[in-house]
Amino acid sequence: MLQPIKKTLHSATRTVACATTFSLFLGLAIAISAGTPSANAQTPDPAASDSQSSSQTKKPVAAPGTVAVSPATAAALAPYTGPKYDNRWEVYGGLLFMNDQAGQNTPVRFNMGGGEAMGTYWLTRHLGVAADARFGAGTTPVISPFYNRVLVMQTIGMGGIQYRGPKNRYAAVDFHVLGGGVYGDYTYAVNHYPGGSPVSACAADQGLGQQGNLGLYCNHIGPYGVVGGSIDFNESAKLAIRLQPDLVFEHLGTEVREYFAISMGVVYRIGKR
Repeated sequence: MLQPIKKTLHSATRTVACATTFSLFLGLAIAISAGTPSANAQTPDPAASDSQSSSQTKKPVAAPGTVAVSPATAAALAPYTGPKYDNRWEVYGGLLFMNDQAGQNTPVRFNMGGGEAMGTYWLTRHLGVAADARFGAGTTPVISPFYNRVLVMQTIGMGGIQYRGPKNRYAAVDFHVLGGGVYGDYTYAVNHYPGGSPVSACAADQGLGQQGNLGLYCNHIGPYGVVGGSIDFNESAKLAIRLQPDLVFEHLGTEVREYFAISMGVVYRIGKR
């Protein structure tokens, strides 16, 4: 009776031991399989780390087929805002065309070409003082059997005020009133006549043996003034192309006469107010 019971207990013990051992091995296998990915995820990959580090330290390069933009090029491509018109000085130089009359009783006017230089000191954003110098030369017809046309030259100096009017990034309009004097030289042809001129330039200069005069003014200084304006076409913040027409008033004869002048040249802005 005891023998069968012992066999039964021994068999049950072996079964429990086997089941326990199998459970331990199964649990260990599950733990190992679950821990392996976690370890792999926490362990950094040296190759991946080196690649990430190099990508962070490496300078950016231009896309294939393009060139990297330099700082100077980027500045040049920046939007142009135009001049601020806060300059202290302004210098202008250009070619000049003007007309005049060479004598009190000469029948026609004559044209002159020359140059103009003008400097402006801006007191405020709109008001400035200006100095202007001009020179012109041209030939005028005369009634004489010895001359057809003679050379006349004028040297002009003026000062006045300039007012800055409407303006934007593309252009600016200025107005000016200038006054001063003009020196007229009417004797160049007479003084350079080979062997001495048979006539004088004006009646007051007529000498012995000369057969009359050309009816011109004598060389002298007379009052001179202009009223006009200008338009500046901006090429940059400091540089502009100017077109400047003027109405001219001169008093070289017995009355004030009106003429026309126009110049075109370059304006350069200097300093900051």
